[in-house]
Amino acid sequence: MPRAKLIHGSADDAEAAFYDALSRADIEAMMALWADDEEIVCVHPGSPRLVGHAAIRGAYESLFERGGVHIRVRQLHVSHTMSTSIHNLVEDINRSGDQTQEMHILTTNAYMKTPRGWRIVLHHASIAPGQAPEELLSANLLH
Repeated sequence: MPRAKLIHGSADDAEAAFYDALSRADIEAMMALWADDEEIVCVHPGSPRLVGHAAIRGAYESLFERGGVHIRVRQLHVSHTMSTSIHNLVEDINRSGDQTQEMHILTTNAYMKTPRGWRIVLHHASIAPGQAPEELLSANLLH
């Protein structure tokens, strides 16, 4: 019998569940967090843009073949309205295998409030050049 989709009362709860599913390599828990809309988008570091459940599920299944990914979230910045929440953060990733990899990822997670609670609609992650900054920079830069 399929697992019932959990309702998350806040975007913070949904984000905690997202990183928990990543750490446990739990594909069902991961996919239950995504909005039902087929316009959901996921971009993993160095990878092409994935749109829709099938493409995103396939990418996480491949990722999870090597086990869970343990991420420490730092420098969380949240922009929140009644129906959306944008989380911009730095992920410190440690992955063990033949050799230990450590990297810093710049990530944006977008959540939308739905009748089934807060669900993710976008995960966009890119490798940060060099070491992650220890403090947030407040400079206004145009690019």
